[in-house]
Amino acid sequence: MNRSPATIVAAARPDADPGHRSIVPPIVVSDTFEWADPDTKPAYDYSRTVNPNRDLLVSVLAELEGAAGGAITGSGQSAALLSLLLLPAGATVVAPHDCYGGTYRLIKGFEDKGRLTARFIDLADPAALDLALAERPALLWIETPSNPLLRITDIATVAAKAKQAGALVLADNTLATPCRQRPLTLGCDLVLHSTTKALNGHGDLFGGALLTRDPALAETIQWWANAGGLAGSAQDSSQVLRGLRTLPLRVERQEVSARAVAEWLEGRGEVIQVNYPGLAAHPGHTLAKRQQDGPGFILSFRLRGGGETTRRFLAGLGLITLASSLGGFATLICTPATMTHRGMLPEVQREAGITPDLVRLSVGLEDPADLIADLGHGLACCHV
Repeated sequence: MNRSPATIVAAARPDADPGHRSIVPPIVVSDTFEWADPDTKPAYDYSRTVNPNRDLLVSVLAELEGAAGGAITGSGQSAALLSLLLLPAGATVVAPHDCYGGTYRLIKGFEDKGRLTARFIDLADPAALDLALAERPALLWIETPSNPLLRITDIATVAAKAKQAGALVLADNTLATPCRQRPLTLGCDLVLHSTTKALNGHGDLFGGALLTRDPALAETIQWWANAGGLAGSAQDSSQVLRGLRTLPLRVERQEVSARAVAEWLEGRGEVIQVNYPGLAAHPGHTLAKRQQDGPGFILSFRLRGGGETTRRFLAGLGLITLASSLGGFATLICTPATMTHRGMLPEVQREAGITPDLVRLSVGLEDPADLIADLGHGLACCHV
């Protein structure tokens, strides 16, 4: 039976507590478990390998994403690292040139060590994609909407091409969340999350997840997570599950507010460009409507006047916080060029379209009228 995301995350799971049938699953913090005898391995033997709280979180995320299984890791970056551990030595990885800065840093770092070949391309350019796939890459990395430019990649088309070239296809679904997009159903092999962000939603932990629809690949992922010591803690897994209970409600509210903010910014003379898939003027608007169930809660925009104007704007904000995360209860703002993507060389940033006047906004749960008023105060400071 296919259940809605709201039902999946809210349903009680007393079966997760065989001892007392509690509605809220207990946190199992023990690092090790008793064996009945030396030869019979129990279902739970050592928590680096397997833990009830991680298992429950995997099962919920797998149902949300349509996956067979996977692994819960200590951060989104460790989930990204886990995906690279699946690849053969000397593999070629194709990734978007405007991907999240941490993704770029990790893939580029592996290339600099001589462990893989990286091809950072514009996934919206069919010629560039065909050229990269002609190298028979082991992995194609998709990030849609992209962070921070909110570009939309046609998942089904790109994944089909990559599969024909023999590549595994991974989609980072952190920004959209499974409430708005399910990449595995569109042809991807792997889906990645930084559970630090919207899935947890409370800004109080780090976590990641790597999931797949292939049961055999899920076992391989779990093997490498154990061998590499990448597994997330029982406490954090329990907290992410608690955050998931309200994910559909939070995403719906944040999305309504993000749309209102984006439409307001679109009409401001101080703003050059607003990047938000919910706007009809966005180049990926039609595609986003086809493959997503909503445009999401992240937007970015550019201000006239360059970096100095941007600094005055940020200094004029009072409610919105300058910080580099996203997806939480509070609205956060950042300048990707100096914050989330500072690990990219300036020329690499320019090629990707990440300019000093670009601002990313992660819309939280505040009243949109209050957010717009605060942004208005910041924009007024641009004229000083």
